[in-house]
Amino acid sequence: MSTPTADIIDLLAGIAANDPLAAVRDQRAQARENAQRSFEALLEPAAPGTFALAERYAVASFVSQLHGFAEATAFYGDLLGDEAPALIAVVADAATDAAATGPFGAYREPNLQDESTDGVRWAADAGTAAALGPRLSAALAHTHLLVFRPREARAEALQALVDAGWSPDDIVSLSQLVAFLSFQLRVAWGLRVLAAASAPLATSAASATVSEGA
Repeated sequence: MSTPTADIIDLLAGIAANDPLAAVRDQRAQARENAQRSFEALLEPAAPGTFALAERYAVASFVSQLHGFAEATAFYGDLLGDEAPALIAVVADAATDAAATGPFGAYREPNLQDESTDGVRWAADAGTAAALGPRLSAALAHTHLLVFRPREARAEALQALVDAGWSPDDIVSLSQLVAFLSFQLRVAWGLRVLAAASAPLATSAASATVSEGA
């Protein structure tokens, strides 16, 4: 019998089994289960096919670093290290170079064009592209687009992936992966914020209990 995979959102959020926030998450048991299943399907598939595990973990590490989420960066960096340790530093350098503030981008709709904003449109430089290879270079550039300027995610933006050898099925999986990671990291970050906000209340309650006992 295989060992059950740890709940990854709990892990990234630093939630222990007896944590009050674990009980809060249990109130949405189906949402918890669906998030875990999405992780397993997108990042630990039994048959990854032509979208290799190393590529999936490189994308996850890149997204984590773009979000500035240290715990997620460490987690996905460990997974990447198991598959392709040489990529850890390359992906980290790429994420540093690709750092931006978003979302931004150009609206196509005439009545929204005044709200268009500009920002970094990242692509790997020659050295990074050589280290990553054409497939992963294109994948990280597309990931950057989806994270920071999703309003520009149009059909023509997919051509670079096609040119780099990505199949239609793998392009769909890549887009699903980036969307899932953005959701996962935001939930885990939000839970960390809730835990930090509730800690002073718990400390005050404990102090009051001690005082009453004295």
